[in-house]
Amino acid sequence: MEDVKKETQQEESRQTGNQPEENKDEKKSYVERKRWLFFGLPFTFTKYTVTDEVITVNDGLLNTRENDCYLYKVQDVELQVSLAERIFGLGTVACYTGDNTHPQLFLTHIKNAREIKNYILKASEEARRRRRTLNTLNIDAEDIDEIDAD
Repeated sequence: MEDVKKETQQEESRQTGNQPEENKDEKKSYVERKRWLFFGLPFTFTKYTVTDEVITVNDGLLNTRENDCYLYKVQDVELQVSLAERIFGLGTVACYTGDNTHPQLFLTHIKNAREIKNYILKASEEARRRRRTLNTLNIDAEDIDEIDAD
């Protein structure tokens, strides 16, 4: 009987998105909803899902849009917390990516923002290692040829 209660509680916590989900492979995933800044209520139609492979943003009620960004493309992660967000226990995670559709991906007004930011940072580094991908910056090296010619 206690096992059934524990499974029910785990299923409820997965649906509410308050805790990370753990699969049989012990991989974490976070499901959070964008919330109103006023009281932090989840009355919006935007859902963020972060797994060890991809960040997915589902948006809309009638016209829905789903956008994915692979974690290996995430170059930097930033936590932004305004005073109002701090009062209601929310935060915004800004992901700077090499993705064409969303070079700046914002997970806006979510709970557990610091934990999710740290997870994305570590998981993106691990995803780059698994894919053996090198993350480089464009420092406008085209101008060097013109300088050397002079």
